[in-house]
Amino acid sequence: MGKVVVVGAGAMGCLFAARLALGGQDVTVVDVSAQRLDLIGREGINLHDDAGHHIAKVGAALAADVTGPVDLVILMTKGMQSAAAIRSVAHLDDGRCLALTLQNGLGNVEAIADVFEKKRILWGVTDFPADLEGPNAVASHGQGHIWLGGINTDAHAHADAVVALLNAGHLNAAADANVQSAVWEKVAFNAALNSLSTITGLPVGGLDCAEGRRIAQQVLDETIATAAALGIPMDRARLMAKTDFALANHRTHKPSMLQDRIAGRPTEIESINGAIEKFAAQAGVEVPTTRLLADLVRMAEPRS
Repeated sequence: MGKVVVVGAGAMGCLFAARLALGGQDVTVVDVSAQRLDLIGREGINLHDDAGHHIAKVGAALAADVTGPVDLVILMTKGMQSAAAIRSVAHLDDGRCLALTLQNGLGNVEAIADVFEKKRILWGVTDFPADLEGPNAVASHGQGHIWLGGINTDAHAHADAVVALLNAGHLNAAADANVQSAVWEKVAFNAALNSLSTITGLPVGGLDCAEGRRIAQQVLDETIATAAALGIPMDRARLMAKTDFALANHRTHKPSMLQDRIAGRPTEIESINGAIEKFAAQAGVEVPTTRLLADLVRMAEPRS
């Protein structure tokens, strides 16, 4: 493996593209902004991390201009853009190319499965921090991890190869046969804190009060109940510990959903709280707090 296409030039897309290119992979970034792509193609991606500043030279192209063969497509857009984004690179599906999503929320795998065979789709979660510092500059400080696996047994057979490729870029990846649980745990965490932060306008530390903790815990419990009804195990103690850690240590952090709200962009609410709502309805589970937070975020979404 070695030729990688990263779809989406946001903070996470730029971080992963830069790390992979610096690790020796042949990387092309795909985005919808020709202006950004021109800058990235000419100047590379400026990565600022704990080891200093690095310039990663990558390819940059509109989706229609990318040619195969490609070993791995990594989908790094917002959830509401997943379906259009993966369709834009459908011509790269040659029966061999793998697809990976590390996006927030639920529904991304289903979008990919409309283009790629399930036996070549992997998914997972990452906690790498990433913030854009310009159209071709990204900062990432502190440790991060990736846990990934196949969406079925056939797909999971490719997990070790994808892990090796990512680790060549020092992305601290590991294969996880129970990655579905990890995905749902991250969704629960984001549903509890991101939506509440967006509604209140508060950074994570502002939720560290009796009211914030009570609401967050209700969302976590509703998500755990939904997952259980679908046969997906979740570790409540680990989720609570992760939430407690974030409230205590990430006090100034503004979740991406709040950043989107401040910038006047649509949020990923339908991929997070909204997705939990849909799965809960299918499973016959009541999720009143999760639904209420989703509705409150929806009320202030940009109207087309």
